[in-house]
Amino acid sequence: MFDRLEDILVRFEEILSALGEPGVANDQERFRKLMKEQSDLAPIVEAYKEYKQCKQNIEDSLAMLEEESDEELRELAKEELNGSKARMEELEKQLKILLLPKDPNDDKNVIVEIRAGAGGDEAALFAAEIYRMYLHYAESRRWKVELVECEEIGIGGMKNVTFMINGQGAYSVMKYESGVHRVQRVPETESGGRIHTSTITVAVMPEAEEVDIQIDEKDIRIDVMRASGNGGQCVNTTDSAVRLTHYPTGIVIYSQTEKSQLQNKEKAFALLRAKLYDMECQKQHDAEAEARRSQIGTGDRSEKIRTYNFPQGRVTDHRIGLTLYKLDKVMNGDLQEIIDACIAADQAAKLAKMGEE
Repeated sequence: MFDRLEDILVRFEEILSALGEPGVANDQERFRKLMKEQSDLAPIVEAYKEYKQCKQNIEDSLAMLEEESDEELRELAKEELNGSKARMEELEKQLKILLLPKDPNDDKNVIVEIRAGAGGDEAALFAAEIYRMYLHYAESRRWKVELVECEEIGIGGMKNVTFMINGQGAYSVMKYESGVHRVQRVPETESGGRIHTSTITVAVMPEAEEVDIQIDEKDIRIDVMRASGNGGQCVNTTDSAVRLTHYPTGIVIYSQTEKSQLQNKEKAFALLRAKLYDMECQKQHDAEAEARRSQIGTGDRSEKIRTYNFPQGRVTDHRIGLTLYKLDKVMNGDLQEIIDACIAADQAAKLAKMGEE
């Protein structure tokens, strides 16, 4: 581990030197790559430098204890020694986590797709509530949300809704939301007071750039039409809605949330790229069975990950055995405690696997 850290330290100094060269900003692509690498390595370098400083403090404190006879100075040296040892242990754990292989998609924006599952109208109502939960969470992170497509039902529910989240590290956080979400509660339409169980599925896909996924024009059919459903001025009066059909996979994308046909087309292509990229990632994911077992959850879309029990006011994440009795806050976007616990459990599992190797 420490040989690797020394190599990172050398590389970091090389990057700083390169960034200091005159005219480096003239080559925007190189400049961007250097800045990105510097940003990625900076937390590791900072922690490692502090680790080395703690190590030096320990050596200095031990030397003082051997040489010093003054009791007051010896006490100060002991305090410094104990503090540095404790901090050094913390930093060693932190460095192990920082050196874990990084998901290449972690820094990407995401496209989230929520679909009502078992439970009819109640599932559609819950899908709309989970959508609002993510909106509130994104707002708390100061992320930007753009609606891509939505199929509503008359009572305020959503059969499906797809939206983009633009924000630093959005995928690294939101990827833990993929899977089946289950709700247990008494529906408003239930006169007998019986608790019903309904489900929705959430798919979180990293946004794919054109360099990630190449789409052959021959594989696509583009249809334009008038937007349907509720809309503002002009939405239903021009051929602004766009439908993409991808022949090789059978994927159909419909986008009508913007007034401009061009904007709807851009959103539709972004969603198609994300779906195709996600399919490739899933193939690779399925092929790496051993790696999958070291992660939180299987990554399978059919895996039940969380239950929202309204009568008891609790939320349970089944992957990590976490139960919180603050359902109201969670539904209002207070997801950070759950996500942090998922990240910690994921890191622990990967560290344990690394230890076995």
